[in-house]
Formats: sequence, structure tokens, C-alpha cells
Amino acid sequence: MDIIKIIGVGLIALIIIMIVKQYRPEFVLYVTLLAGVLILMMIMDKIGTIINLLTALSNKTAINNEFLILLIKITGIAFLTEFTVSICKDTGETAIANRVDLGGKVIIISMSIPIIASLLETILKLLP
Repeated sequence: MDIIKIIGVGLIALIIIMIVKQYRPEFVLYVTLLAGVLILMMIMDKIGTIINLLTALSNKTAINNEFLILLIKITGIAFLTEFTVSICKDTGETAIANRVDLGGKVIIISMSIPIIASLLETILKLLP
């Protein structure tokens, strides 16, 4: 199972971090980044499968493909922002983590405007 592999990478990284932190704390960030990249690479095929399924479903329905692409991009931004915020917090840089989090939220809201506008237009069409 894939989750066992992901948990294994996480636990091995945790053990390495605990050992490295005692002798060379400056290398902890590198181990964290490497573990994060490894886990991301392990789940990339699953992400591709999800995107293909959503694309197939949107082609069968009347959902605008542009909105689907936008939702996938927004989800990716949310994941990457959370990953970056976690790394910043792990290294003790909470101020930078807060700014990255705020930046991610602002970008997500700005990207959501076309979807919100379309939703409001649809609601206005339904009202008498």
C-alpha cells in the first residue's frame, strides 16, 4: 500500500532529523525538504489519476473546463502553500510562515473571482 511507503518515508525522515539535529542542526531543513519532495513524488501518479477523473467527469457534464482547471490550480496552490508554511514553522520562522499563508490565501481568493462571478450570474438568472 502506498500509505505505508509514505508513513515509512515520514518516520525515517523523523529519525534522521532527530539524529542530525543533535550534531548539525543546519541540515535539518535539507532532510525535511528531501522527505517532502520524496512524498510528493510518491503521490504524483495519484494526483494525475484524480485530475484525469475530474476531466472525464467534466466532459460528461455541462461544467466549464476552465473552471475545473482553475479549481485544480487553486488546490495545488493550497497544497504548496501549506507545505511551505509547514517548513517555515519547522525552522522556527513563524513570521515568514504567516506571510506565505496570507499570500496563498490572497492568490486563491483572486483566482476564485471568476467562479464566484459565474455563480452569482447563475443565481441572478434563477431569481424572478
